[in-house]
Amino acid sequence: MLKRSSYFFGVLIITAALGLQISAQANPVRPSLRTIIIVTQPDSGVWLDGVLYGRTSESGELSISTVPLGRKMIRVRCDGFKEALKPLLPAQSGKVAIPLTKTTDPAELAFQEAERQTAIDRSKAVEAYERATKLRPAYADAYIGLARTLSEMGETERAEKAIAGARKAKPGFAEASVVEGRLLKSGGEDDKAIISYKRSLKESGGFQPEAYAGLGLIYKERAEEAGSLGDYVKENANYKEAAKYLALSIKQLSGAPDSVVMYQVLGLVYEQQKKPAQAIAVYEEFLRFFPSHAEAEAFQSFIVQLKKQQ
Repeated sequence: MLKRSSYFFGVLIITAALGLQISAQANPVRPSLRTIIIVTQPDSGVWLDGVLYGRTSESGELSISTVPLGRKMIRVRCDGFKEALKPLLPAQSGKVAIPLTKTTDPAELAFQEAERQTAIDRSKAVEAYERATKLRPAYADAYIGLARTLSEMGETERAEKAIAGARKAKPGFAEASVVEGRLLKSGGEDDKAIISYKRSLKESGGFQPEAYAGLGLIYKERAEEAGSLGDYVKENANYKEAAKYLALSIKQLSGAPDSVVMYQVLGLVYEQQKKPAQAIAVYEEFLRFFPSHAEAEAFQSFIVQLKKQQ
């Protein structure tokens, strides 16, 4: 069961665009959505425009039913294979075959090892990321993985060097600015974090759900602090900013797994603003996208409670 507390929401979960236009209206406008089925190697990670949607099944398929119209870029990664990129045409739907080829590239294999180790042994993950960057000095994704892992380990200075390496390898790299924002936020430098997140949005042309989520969480915390001090004008202004950024993050996550937490964060912000209709709309939207999710019952209870209050 999801806990409705500020502590719970202090944790920023992202690596990901929800195709629904969630705004301050109780009845959000729905753009057209389509379903695509990625067909590739079993147990492959699948990203759309940098947002992770999951892994393929034993049959090598992953169905994604929340893809907005418009051109997208599909990325597929699988251990032992070369990463593949394939554009998704603006109105393309149905099965999309993405064949993979075996790789013997030592840098790519080291990167894959690092990705596996992040959930097992961070120290070994760091070693593998560093090996990948030595083998391929312009390996921007390896630098980013290294920066994220070092940040989680509290290795701030080394994480900063990894971010610099990512920017050198790929100038104007939006994800580098996002990771920098997270690093600054964890160090209590919220104003600098905001600058980094907004730089990321500029570098990405406006598509960066992790940056929007980071901004939303900062303003949510500021609203809570202002409320605790009795400054209700500032509290309301910050909640308004938080809702704006969180809604944009959810929209861009488009039904990806990372949107689950953001739904509850946005719903709670609307509740704090005394906007039950908007909160209900957000929770109902979650249930339409994730009807079988483990937290569906919790979201249903939120709706019941709010309707009783109304």
